[in-house]
Amino acid sequence: MIMKHDDLVDVTALSACEAAAAIREGRLSSEELVGGCLARIRADEPRVQAWAFLDEKHALRQAKEADLARQEGRPTGPLHGVPVGLKDIIDTEDMPTEDGTVLHAGRKPRWDATVVSRLREAGAVILGKTVATEFATFSPGKTRNPHNPEHTPGGSSSGSAAAVAAHMVPLALGTQTNGSVIRPAAFCGTFGYKPSFGLVSRFGILKQSRPLDQVGFFARSVEDLALVAETLAGYDENDPDTRPHARPDLLRIATSEVPVPPRFAFTKTPNWGDAEDETREAFDELAASLGERAEPFNVPAPLGEAWEWHRRIMEADLARNFRHDYETGRDRMSETLRAQIERGRQVSAIDYNDAVDRIEAVNGGFDEVFYRYDAILTAAAAGTAPRGLESTGSPAFCTLWTFAGMPAVTLPIMRGGNGLPIGVQLVGPRGDDARLLRTARWLANWAAAPEGGGG
Repeated sequence: MIMKHDDLVDVTALSACEAAAAIREGRLSSEELVGGCLARIRADEPRVQAWAFLDEKHALRQAKEADLARQEGRPTGPLHGVPVGLKDIIDTEDMPTEDGTVLHAGRKPRWDATVVSRLREAGAVILGKTVATEFATFSPGKTRNPHNPEHTPGGSSSGSAAAVAAHMVPLALGTQTNGSVIRPAAFCGTFGYKPSFGLVSRFGILKQSRPLDQVGFFARSVEDLALVAETLAGYDENDPDTRPHARPDLLRIATSEVPVPPRFAFTKTPNWGDAEDETREAFDELAASLGERAEPFNVPAPLGEAWEWHRRIMEADLARNFRHDYETGRDRMSETLRAQIERGRQVSAIDYNDAVDRIEAVNGGFDEVFYRYDAILTAAAAGTAPRGLESTGSPAFCTLWTFAGMPAVTLPIMRGGNGLPIGVQLVGPRGDDARLLRTARWLANWAAAPEGGGG
């Protein structure tokens, strides 16, 4: 049952699936939901600082138009009237997109990114633009962790993760080239999902690295992640890494019952020693609670080089794609970004292409794992969100899976001794997103059940 719309907490706590159903059935209006989100933002934005651009009147106009369309019997989409936040590197023709840098201040795109066009076709309300780190790399923006503003929200999709966690919006989009969806989702305690490489178009989104850039999502449930991903997935002639396949049936499969309880490959990656003690202990306890459903798996030693292969590709591509900004405005770039670009300028073509060629080999190296197990279970980050706002934390626990283009989900099912969330990352075989989401939903439900992990 949907709670009364005049109760701010209840309305802003609705998941995207719940909100879409309530609007579709006439139990809630988009204007009421968007109004509740805007009230939440007014109350909490001074503390969280998740938004780079927000025009309340424009958001309400979209909501009123969505309500009018439904009242007039016009066709409605799967996200009709549902507000969505967009990372401020995703182009919108009716809002500025500033890419987290003073070098692009006031930038106004001429058209929407493909994902924005598809959101609008699905009836979504584009609420505003969320804070990104500088050029979506390492230098932090203004956003703070909603659970404790003295801690980082992670990055680079900082504002998107924080806005969903703070109940400012039920859905938000981000991007991941290293760990920029999974890590902030884990730090902020939201559900996060980075689909398989090529599933969602990147046209109209700041380009960092073609072999590595991937769109991702923040939400309140696995069902919400499946809904938005299914809505946005598909071929786009403007993104050569998408393919003309049938749209995946993500939501139906994700919400179906598993035929048998899933099996997990509990994976301590080569950098497991960098995890905090309580993270290692928590995952050992989780694996023990899962019993025979979780078995240890060690990443083959040669794949320990994947972190270097990833760095080589990413930094070389940053040097290429940000060349104009570097040459005209390097004095207004952070020292961290300048250093990445300068290292990237030294990468040889042979080394770059050799690293790119490793991507398919890495995927093939996991074929046997995914034949035996439904998903890899591992940490999303070294621990809870670090104290301080000078950095966004290390993405290293996401690097291997991003490099391979495998789908990854993080679930907010554990907490550290300081009360902050610890993300549980699940990884699936590239292209098998539906099964991964179904497995993730099973684990989230198991953890919440008294007789399961939540007992």
